[in-house]
Amino acid sequence: MLDERWQALAEKPGARVLVVRLDNIGDVIMLGPALRAIRANLPRASITLLATPGGSQAAPLLPWIDDVMVHRVLWQDITGAWPLDPGRELALVDEIRQRGFDAAIIFTSFTQSPHPPAFVCYLAGIPLRVAQSKEFGGGLLTQWVRPLGDEEHQVDRNLRLLSAAGFELAGAHLEVRIPVEAQARADALLASVGIEPGQPFIALAPGASAAARRYDPGRFGSVAAALAGQPHPVTRAPLTVALLGSQREVDLVGGMAVANRPGVVSLAGQTSVPELAGVINRAALVLANNSGPLHLADALNRPMVIMYSGAEWETQWQPRGAPATLLRRPTPCSPCFAFACPYGMECLDFAPAEVVEAALTLLRRTHEEAKGLADLGAPVGSLM
Repeated sequence: MLDERWQALAEKPGARVLVVRLDNIGDVIMLGPALRAIRANLPRASITLLATPGGSQAAPLLPWIDDVMVHRVLWQDITGAWPLDPGRELALVDEIRQRGFDAAIIFTSFTQSPHPPAFVCYLAGIPLRVAQSKEFGGGLLTQWVRPLGDEEHQVDRNLRLLSAAGFELAGAHLEVRIPVEAQARADALLASVGIEPGQPFIALAPGASAAARRYDPGRFGSVAAALAGQPHPVTRAPLTVALLGSQREVDLVGGMAVANRPGVVSLAGQTSVPELAGVINRAALVLANNSGPLHLADALNRPMVIMYSGAEWETQWQPRGAPATLLRRPTPCSPCFAFACPYGMECLDFAPAEVVEAALTLLRRTHEEAKGLADLGAPVGSLM
């Protein structure tokens, strides 16, 4: 049950809540269960998401928010190269103050401190501020929640924060809702490269925000070449491999050197995040790293084979709802939490043939499981 401060907010006409999640696309996707719970507990409130330019791209997929504020913030700068400019942060304080928020719910990963955004919210006059942290922050938070272990999954970490404030949870499953127009554009893009509705294809996304989480693009290219044209292990229809990536990842996809091979097509640089979700929604299988496409596939219940590097614990970010196979070599340096590997990426040192076998095996298994459910009369999804 909501504590009295949140209950009063639930009953207040015109209440305004700021939800802070300043990170990447996948992190915002994993915020979905928490946003769903906030909306269920505060149905009359206006919910604004404060996100980075990258993370904000996922906002159209999350129907529980009413508005988005987009900012790059100093405390998320990993380069250390930003110039001294206090006016930049003071402008953010002023913008938040002008919006008159009643509460701020600050979500972070286990490596991030909530105290910088909490201080911004304090200076902006937000009276109710809740976050979780290992460190003491004085009066910056009106409710300080102590987290569980670092190994906790990000979705559970988000929900623990709300549970501590008395919110009733609305499930831990990931969920996105693709706008109708975005799905239509995704379908048109697929048709433009010869993939018609119902045609089985594999979505391959070789990117990740950190180099330490990327399987070698040349090997990924060999995987694509080996899978393209192969008969689907059940339907026997020839498989097409669709290469996916953001505008920044066009060169990475090009480095796979397979975009012009028969059975391989590239949509790199051609999709927004909602359109990317639309393409993944139609895929028979997703091949990706520990990255945004993993979480989109999980939210859309698409089977996936993930090249999961040793940079993080699997328990923190792994898919939990969709059928998935995670590939990783055990290494003594894991988890390193590094952006770039100082060694030879031994944690992702497996042959393309292993990825190909995992992909075909998962396609076969998910089809058989779906058929078994259908034989029992249970509703099943569109697993092929």
